[in-house]
Amino acid sequence: MSRICLAAGASAALYKACDLASMLAQEGHEVRTVLTPRAAELVSAQLFEALTGEPAHTDEFGAARTRGMDHIDLAAWSEAFLVAPASADLVARLALGLAGDLVGTVALALAPDVPRLVCPAMNPNMLASPPTGRHLATLRADGWHVLEPGQGHLACGVSGPGRMGEPPEIVAALRELLG
Repeated sequence: MSRICLAAGASAALYKACDLASMLAQEGHEVRTVLTPRAAELVSAQLFEALTGEPAHTDEFGAARTRGMDHIDLAAWSEAFLVAPASADLVARLALGLAGDLVGTVALALAPDVPRLVCPAMNPNMLASPPTGRHLATLRADGWHVLEPGQGHLACGVSGPGRMGEPPEIVAALRELLG
């Protein structure tokens, strides 16, 4: 099985990341979670630790610290990098290579051959905005795989595209990437 770094952004779809982490761990994968600071305000890192049996990180200098450079250690450990959910903000930061949090620094420190899968989750207008389209195109050009969001009712009260894929769909896409 594989070592998967699950990066979770702040989104109403964050609850699906909990199911996703559990499913991956039950399949025998080692899953270490990195939450953006805003995601850590919505869901406790301890929940991910309970679901996976592995450390969960919220910042570079947090309680789950392993050594002096968590971003380097996590990147070297990872055999796959999965971002779910990926808000419009997180998609933009990854596309621009911004390193203002642990998710960004781990993404930049990954070896070039580590498979990367991003699962956008956002309001349909945000998804359709030209900047978001450019950022997703940049990620694809940089070798990221994008699991297109589905249609459905969203937490913001509207229906349309922007719904993060369901955990079984994400697991299948990741399994395909890992061969």
